[in-house]
Amino acid sequence: MSIESEAIQRAKDRIDDESVARETPIETSRTLDDDTDAEVFLKMEHLQRTGSFKTRGAYNKLARIEDGDGPTVDRAVAASAGNHAQGVALAAAKTGLDATIVMPTNAPQSKIDATRGYGADVELHGQNFQAAMSHAESLVDENAIFVHAYDDPDIIAGQGTLGLEILDQVPDVDTVVVPIGGGGLIGGVSKAIAKQGPSVRVVGVQAEDAATVPQSLQKGAPQTIDSVQTIADGIATGGISELTYDLIDKHVDEVVTVSDTEIAHSIRYLLERTKQMVEGAGAATVAALLNDYVDVTDETVVPVLSGGNLSATMLQRTLTHELTYRQQLVQLRVRIIDEPGKMGNIASIIADENANIRSVNHERAVDELKVGEAYLDIRIETSGDRHTRRIIQAIEDVGYEVTRLN
Repeated sequence: MSIESEAIQRAKDRIDDESVARETPIETSRTLDDDTDAEVFLKMEHLQRTGSFKTRGAYNKLARIEDGDGPTVDRAVAASAGNHAQGVALAAAKTGLDATIVMPTNAPQSKIDATRGYGADVELHGQNFQAAMSHAESLVDENAIFVHAYDDPDIIAGQGTLGLEILDQVPDVDTVVVPIGGGGLIGGVSKAIAKQGPSVRVVGVQAEDAATVPQSLQKGAPQTIDSVQTIADGIATGGISELTYDLIDKHVDEVVTVSDTEIAHSIRYLLERTKQMVEGAGAATVAALLNDYVDVTDETVVPVLSGGNLSATMLQRTLTHELTYRQQLVQLRVRIIDEPGKMGNIASIIADENANIRSVNHERAVDELKVGEAYLDIRIETSGDRHTRRIIQAIEDVGYEVTRLN
């Protein structure tokens, strides 16, 4: 299998329908420019229909069938951690097909609900994408077509339309930064750019705990990993295909990895600085820029924010992590005599210092405590480290022993 540049242009013409896939905007951020020493244009693909780029490829695939350019079927089957699921569900609805989507049992509930909301039947199977895909393939019969998330020329051509948009919107772009899961997006984008903008550098980004591309390029063939643990579930495929490997090998200039902590920082940064809520996969590109893994000094650079389907649960976990990292969510352990009024005394001191108590737990079953003593484990919100140290000092000044737990 191969991808022709003309197929990407045909896909662009095919999906030129606002009800399916819109041309997503480009936005700037002066703060991001200052923090990267570059001129940054954010490609807001998280504002796409279904909340990610996946609609492009799915619709290109199924629209060809609707046009008679493919097998006669009445059902689309796919496997996905969430974004491809929604793309296939919408594309199937638009082309008059039924859709059965297999998702891992740990898929975010928000993505499961959204997929069903587009009219698809959802089956939950397996603990990861690979297990879900294996089960989905077993459901395909003569009346169904399997819509692979990335190992398909039609899917890749559809995703490549994003590359054409970037070149149209930012004609003087120097570097495009793209997240990598299975490689369909970066495969299509890099192919489009190789034809239309051969001087433009394309950089791929993977979550380090789901990274298979660096090792694949080193060994000369696609590599897989069985256990994938990352907050960027949209790029947690555990491997790429021969097709996407070849495209990456030929057209991608560099591949870097970022940690989950760096991705979490990027989610928070985009929320605070650009007022955009972006999921982990989409924030990975900005994480690479903020941590100087890609040298874009004095360049015009376009990081792709590939998706915005961030569940409420993951948002809460991320913000809790970030507040803790910035020392704005602090856990203190105060040793007290376990008698009435002590907890109220501590609470008054904290209130006087203009901090808010999130939670309090009594700990009495600890060997080091004397009879009649207890620990108060207190989680408080502060404005930062200086504020926290002031609170600790105020508690110690009245005779209490304080230990900072985080």
